[in-house]
Amino acid sequence: MLRTLRHGLPADCDALYELEERCFDSDRFSRRQLAHLLTRANAANLLAVAEDQRVIGYGTLLFRRNSVTARLYSFCVDPAARGSGLGRELLQALEETARERGSQRLLLEVRADNRVAMGLYRRMGFNARRWLDDYYADGCAAWQMDKRLEAAEAPLAD
Repeated sequence: MLRTLRHGLPADCDALYELEERCFDSDRFSRRQLAHLLTRANAANLLAVAEDQRVIGYGTLLFRRNSVTARLYSFCVDPAARGSGLGRELLQALEETARERGSQRLLLEVRADNRVAMGLYRRMGFNARRWLDDYYADGCAAWQMDKRLEAAEAPLAD
């Protein structure tokens, strides 16, 4: 499956909303929340786009002023694209984006019952740090996970 990664644009709001509906049973973002993440938040949004221009995955990083920790606020891959390596590719690109913005650590929360996502995060070097009881709207707990980011490589001098 050919795909490209690109930054999210305000015009992507509806496509992200539809992807959220395909990926999550609850705790989905509203169109208004997605529009905020795409336009006003101190965030970076990366989208995976299929050959036919459908959005098949996305991730949102949040940044805080004077903090070296970025937060992976949302991350999802279309069910039809799972198992293709897209999750790993998208997560690597998000980590690079965080490094480029000066982040030294990446933090996330994941549903305790989402073994597939937890497996991906562990394979990518994240460690479970804290158990969060009753974190999601349906009462499911979460794991807070983090990863130390190596500094972005400086360009070679001529």
